Amino acid sequence: MTDNDHAVLPLTPKIWVKRLTLTNVRNYASLTLEAPAAPVVLFGSNGAGKTNLLEAVSMLAPGQGIRRAALADLARHAGGGDWAVAASVMRDGEPIDIGTGIRGDQVTGQRATSRIVRIDGEGQSGTGALADVVEIAWLTPALDSLLTGPAAERRRFLDRLILCFDPSHRTRANRFERAMRQRNRLLDDGVRDDAQFRGLEEQLAESGVAMAAARLDAVAALNVVAERRRSRAPDSPFPWAEAALEGTLEAQLLSEVAAVDVEDQYALDLARTRERDRAAGRTLTGPHRSDFLLKHGPKSMPGRLCSTGEQKALLVGLVLAHAELSAARKQGAAPILLLDEIAAHLDEYRRGALFDELLLLGTQAWMTGTDRSAFAGLEGRAGFFRVDDGFVTPF
Repeated sequence: MTDNDHAVLPLTPKIWVKRLTLTNVRNYASLTLEAPAAPVVLFGSNGAGKTNLLEAVSMLAPGQGIRRAALADLARHAGGGDWAVAASVMRDGEPIDIGTGIRGDQVTGQRATSRIVRIDGEGQSGTGALADVVEIAWLTPALDSLLTGPAAERRRFLDRLILCFDPSHRTRANRFERAMRQRNRLLDDGVRDDAQFRGLEEQLAESGVAMAAARLDAVAALNVVAERRRSRAPDSPFPWAEAALEGTLEAQLLSEVAAVDVEDQYALDLARTRERDRAAGRTLTGPHRSDFLLKHGPKSMPGRLCSTGEQKALLVGLVLAHAELSAARKQGAAPILLLDEIAAHLDEYRRGALFDELLLLGTQAWMTGTDRSAFAGLEGRAGFFRVDDGFVTPF
């Protein structure tokens, strides 16, 4: 079977970027791109600015984008330090205008701590409001080592997936991080006053257990979708994954201990281990130490032990399962997917299978690659754009 043998017709996305406008972003002085309600293929030579475009789209969601770059680093080198990304996003047939960026006067010593966000012309207090408009997930070459890298990267990846259908997860995580930083500061300053610690440790317990519970819910739901995908397509080139969480709080919740009791125990553990944490210079127990584990289902093998190609296929399958889960929880509204250099290490059969899955999901997937022919299976079913050093041309 070849790419051209596929005849799956695309579902119209319920969430998609209709118009994208960049000003002083990376290598783009100015750009307006009119995108279709279909997958988007960006092709061109290395260094042309394809990933920069995906990064700009990722800034329409909360967080730091696909590169986790400092805000000041998104500004065009020859510009004045300011940058802006604007978009008309269609959601259930209605347009919503989003604008975000920073002003040049926000940058101090090459740093800017927050970005401006406007939705339909109204200023927002933070990027969290973007989660109510658009859900975005991504897979980039930097994530190819996700299964063999540090646990922090896997936690971050899982938390980003959760945000697509549970925006409040960011609030829980931010509350936990703030309380943990304050507790670590008390430890570092040599404070031993129980009253100063108690309130922070209660916050850590409440938000930390809520984080662990949300992750467990997401992992359980992903496993259900993975099993559904396995039954539907047992020979899929993107193998089903068994997902699990490894951590103290997660283990207690899985043993059916009531969440309130887990909170109480965690608070007691934090109080008991202050001196240990003081010696270590950080808080050593909590959801910030948990690990997100993936197993290659058909082989019953830990993902970290699989070949590079198997790991790539496993991650693609996970992203597809997540998109299916998110669509089910959002009345069919699949998240926008950003797939950087996605076709580079897939053979013709796997490319065709991936394209069919994206079309059946009804996602506006933005894909990049150097070779236009790698996306031949999407001819007539996607928008093609040539990217050339800050210029984008419909093809």
